[in-house]
Amino acid sequence: METFSGDKKVGASLLHPLERRFVEWAVTKVPKPVETYHLTLATIPICGLLVLFSFLAVDDIRWLWGMSAMIALQWLTDSLDGAVGRLRKTGLVRWGYYMDHLLDYFFLAALMVGYMILLPDKSKWVFFFVFALFAGYMVNAYLVMAATNKFRISHLGIGPTEVRLLFILINTLLIAFGKTNLVFALPYTLGAAFVGLLYVIYREQKEIWALDMGKRQQHFQDPA
Repeated sequence: METFSGDKKVGASLLHPLERRFVEWAVTKVPKPVETYHLTLATIPICGLLVLFSFLAVDDIRWLWGMSAMIALQWLTDSLDGAVGRLRKTGLVRWGYYMDHLLDYFFLAALMVGYMILLPDKSKWVFFFVFALFAGYMVNAYLVMAATNKFRISHLGIGPTEVRLLFILINTLLIAFGKTNLVFALPYTLGAAFVGLLYVIYREQKEIWALDMGKRQQHFQDPA
């Protein structure tokens, strides 16, 4: 049986060195009663609070600071859950892979719902496409993992941490300048994300094609 590698990510984002040093420091500060699965499941209430803060921000845009705080908190729990398991040797590797990334999808969905609540009706439809594109990146990562046993979630130096920072930046700009600028920038963001997804798919399928062709040639070269 092939070794499961879902807990070992391939590739690194721009902020990965800083993130790794912070996690190595912070993991020793996690209280003993807090287990790895507690940190993983923390995404569930975080999703609820994301939607709540979005409702509140409709009347007072400053509630987006709460939304940004939930994005930062989800990054913290998501970064520490696996590290706690490895440090204490109590990790649930396969369960953690499944639940961690399933809840990442829920987090993305809650985030998109939040922005759809916040923005004017004529702009809400754009977030269906935004959600579809970001979900496409996630589906690609899981399919590549199944095909190659390599779990890659960072591309061109951009990974989940950088994307979370982007959303925090968006919230900050919304608080400072209002909703109009976000509505204006959405089509350009959508276009960039679409081009990036096409590039990622092309690169991944090329690598998988090469793996298949290599095994095919080896089959014909091996004596019967």
